[in-house]
Amino acid sequence: MCRTGERARVNGVSPHFGEEACLTGWKGSGTIFFSECNLRCVYCQNWELSWAGAGRESDPDGLAQAMLSLQHAGCHNVNLVSPSHVVAQVLAALPIAGRAGFRLPLVYNTGGYDSPEALALLDGVVDIYMPDMKYADPELAHLYSHVRHYVAANRAAVREMHRQVGNLLIDPDGIARRGLLVRHLVLPGGLSGTRDVLRFLAEEISPDTYVNLMDQYRPCFKASEHETLARRVDSAEICDARRAAHRLGLRRLEPA
Repeated sequence: MCRTGERARVNGVSPHFGEEACLTGWKGSGTIFFSECNLRCVYCQNWELSWAGAGRESDPDGLAQAMLSLQHAGCHNVNLVSPSHVVAQVLAALPIAGRAGFRLPLVYNTGGYDSPEALALLDGVVDIYMPDMKYADPELAHLYSHVRHYVAANRAAVREMHRQVGNLLIDPDGIARRGLLVRHLVLPGGLSGTRDVLRFLAEEISPDTYVNLMDQYRPCFKASEHETLARRVDSAEICDARRAAHRLGLRRLEPA
C-alpha cells in the first residue's frame, strides 16, 4: 500500500508550532514528515505526501542528520509524522543519531494502524506515542480509509502503546516527556464514532488518557465524492464530543 522501498521518503524537516501545546512548547516540535502512508483516507489533508509520495528518499545517515538538526535547533522532541511504514528505516537511523549525541524524546505520530510486530520493535525506543483513533466502525474505516479491520488493529495498538509508556507525563514546564496522547478527528454526522472511541479509552485504557478531540475536519482531496463527508464539522458536534468525554470520565482533554 505504501509503495516504500528500502529508503524512507521524507517531505520536510522543521520545528513545528501547530501541534499540541505540550509537544510544541516554546521551541517547537521537531517534525520529520514521511511521505507515503499505510492508510488511504479519502479526506486526507496531506494527500500530496500520503497518496502522491512527494518528497525525497533518505538513507539512515540522512534520517540521523535530520534528527540531530532538530535537536540543534532547540526543539523539545523529534516528531515522526506517519512513520508506521518506515519503522525499520527509523530503527536503522537511531543508533547513528545516538552515537552523535541525539537525546530528545521521540514522538511516534501515527494514523493508528500499527502492527503488533512493529510495536514490539519500538518497545523502549519511543517515548511518546500519539496515535489517531479514527473510527469505531470497521466498515466505515474500509470505505473512507481503504483498510480492513482498522478498529481491532487500532485498539490493540493503543493498548500496547499504553502498556509500553503509560499515561502522558508532563513536566513542570508543561512539556510532554513520556506516555500516550490520543488524537480523535471528529467527522461530520457521527461517522467517526466518537462516543464509542471515548468509551474505549475511558474504560479499557485509562480515564487519565490525554485526548485531543480535533475539530479541524474540512472536505479535502476526494471527500467531495462522498456526500456524508462533504461538509465541515459544526460547533454542536464538537460540543457534543467534549460533553461525551466528560460524562465518560476522561479528565485530560487538550484545551479547545
